[in-house]
Amino acid sequence: MITQADQLLVLVLLINFILLGTSRLIFSIRSVATQGVILGILPGLIHPFSWHLVGITIVIIAVKGIVIPQLLGRAVRSAEIKREVEPFLGYVPTLLLGAVFTALSFGFAGKLPMLPEHQNYMFVPASVATLMAGFLILTTRRKAISQVIGYLVLDNGIFIFGLLLTEAMPVMVEAGALLDLLVGTFVMGIVINHISREFSSLDTSLLTSLKEE
Repeated sequence: MITQADQLLVLVLLINFILLGTSRLIFSIRSVATQGVILGILPGLIHPFSWHLVGITIVIIAVKGIVIPQLLGRAVRSAEIKREVEPFLGYVPTLLLGAVFTALSFGFAGKLPMLPEHQNYMFVPASVATLMAGFLILTTRRKAISQVIGYLVLDNGIFIFGLLLTEAMPVMVEAGALLDLLVGTFVMGIVINHISREFSSLDTSLLTSLKEE
């Protein structure tokens, strides 16, 4: 099970680089949806079977892999945009920074005092690397939808770390984490709608033109 979990975490890291290097929004949405499905599968590989675990898995896959990506896809189609054309930082520098952060995350994880049963897992380095990838997407992209994708990736990084604590987390904490994700996505959806309606664009840099009257 450890080997299978590590293989999926490697796939999560590869998706991070795909998201950092692509300008196509629909492809980015599908990639983050795939990452969400993987996160839904991971708990079943590291924890014993229980109906509670099955329920959480179904909810995670439904929310991260289906519901939120569909909402983002609808926003992209309604805004009639296909690509992130002019990010604040180019795709090559972003990829290089992502590679540096990924390497540093493995070094950082190796120095953390962890329980013996967690030392052979890739969860901590994958968590930190995914969190930093989300932060890069969130801060280097102009389009509001791209920034929502960055927020989702950042949340995925936090979620990966939380998988090590699943047995200690009550149902309400897990439900609260998913609720935060949903609320954040809906808030960003409202922001996307208002930006598109006001500026006929989803470029968040245009917000600097707003002034108080």
